[in-house]
Amino acid sequence: MADELGRWAEPGLLVLASLADGEKHGYAITTDIAAEVGVTLGPGTLYAALARLEERGLIEGLPAEGRRRPYRLTAAGAAELSAQATRMRKLAALSLGRLRVETA
Repeated sequence: MADELGRWAEPGLLVLASLADGEKHGYAITTDIAAEVGVTLGPGTLYAALARLEERGLIEGLPAEGRRRPYRLTAAGAAELSAQATRMRKLAALSLGRLRVETA
């Protein structure tokens, strides 16, 4: 699981990050990711990621609200997101330090 979610632009990791501040339906996840990270997930990519994450117990689908089905982060999903974000922060610090780039 960690290998699959470890890439910075992995759709699953982006979805977990989007759901970290509360439940959202597919379109809201897509617009949040585009606004915050500048990555546009197509419907096929988004719904494949949602299915994988739900299958692994990292998110759960809630009852549909009309045509929209919201999703929320599970405790396991929050733990995975935290672990991946920590690993990415360490990688960024190492990379920037070795490149001698000032961090603000």
